[in-house]
Amino acid sequence: MRVFSGSSASLLVGGFLVNVGTFAVYPYLAVVLRDRLGVGMAEVGVVLGAAMLVQFASAPVTAAVAERIGLKRALTGATVLYALGAVAYLTGPVVLGLFLSCGAGALYSPAYRGYLAHSATPEQRPRLVSAGNAASNLGIAVGPVVGAVFLHDPTRLFSMTSVLYATLLVGHAFLRAEAPTERSEPVRRVLRGLARTPFAVTVVTHYIYMQFYQYLSVFVDGRLPTTGYGVIMMGYSLGLAVVQPLVATRVGRLGYPVALAVGFSCLALGMLAFAGGTVVTIAVGVAAISAGTAVLFLKNDLEALAQSTRSATVTFGQQRLAAGLGAFLSGVLGGAVYGWLAAAGVEPAFWLVVAVQCAVLPLLVLRLASRRP
Repeated sequence: MRVFSGSSASLLVGGFLVNVGTFAVYPYLAVVLRDRLGVGMAEVGVVLGAAMLVQFASAPVTAAVAERIGLKRALTGATVLYALGAVAYLTGPVVLGLFLSCGAGALYSPAYRGYLAHSATPEQRPRLVSAGNAASNLGIAVGPVVGAVFLHDPTRLFSMTSVLYATLLVGHAFLRAEAPTERSEPVRRVLRGLARTPFAVTVVTHYIYMQFYQYLSVFVDGRLPTTGYGVIMMGYSLGLAVVQPLVATRVGRLGYPVALAVGFSCLALGMLAFAGGTVVTIAVGVAAISAGTAVLFLKNDLEALAQSTRSATVTFGQQRLAAGLGAFLSGVLGGAVYGWLAAAGVEPAFWLVVAVQCAVLPLLVLRLASRRP
């Protein structure tokens, strides 16, 4: 059975390259903002936090907009915004570039996933959705390496990303327009038809996952060389890109509670391994989390598509909002807990606390969902 059409394959390449351009810049934005604006890290954190909040919180609206104007047009428009953001980085107004890039991401992400899922049958969706995620994760893995090459010459970095997005703009303009669907609902109803259980589980998934992504770098400082940590994190993204397509069909067939048990067990194992604080235990923990998130990210999206009464594009926008809420909670709650335990001199205990949450929170969400009429 043919799963990947020419347009789908072209878009997978585009999704990979978009994230190469984005993550060649994103990991180093704090340095760029500090140097360009001449402000402290507290101000830099506020700017970055506001930009990320705008990107995630606007996703349901941008998804509804993409549904109304057409997915091909939305993808092309998002690429225009990416290119304008890269030019802004290059010419000086770096904050403008940041918000243009975040706006582009908010529009591109649901349209990208919606386009891939639009013409797929339920049997094809696991492979297409996982392939889209794999292409994105491969870009996330490669992007920081590209950015590191140009880190000490931001002009060359932003020139490269400007050329990259201009090329992608031309490529997206030649995508085949998707077949028309039923009339979309008004934008004000962006949360109508929400798949509540997958939405809530996605919030929990990203709340736990972002504890790893945000605080492991602080925990390993002094325990691992910087290059070693970079290699391990690159391995995480590469593992996610490889594992998810391999298990896509099997994950699609799993019942939702079983998939959650597998995924959150892997996350709990990874968090427990981090508490060891050695190179080996941290590498093992990252590998376990890569496997767990490969299952959870895919199954949450597939379950949302199955339960939602909205289009794939709007459903992916709603799921992106859930991811943003989880990341926000991780910053607010996880940061407070980590700071308290670090001040007490028991930083490894943080990972034990998160491991307990891996067991408790999914069960709590499913129990509450079972009581809902």
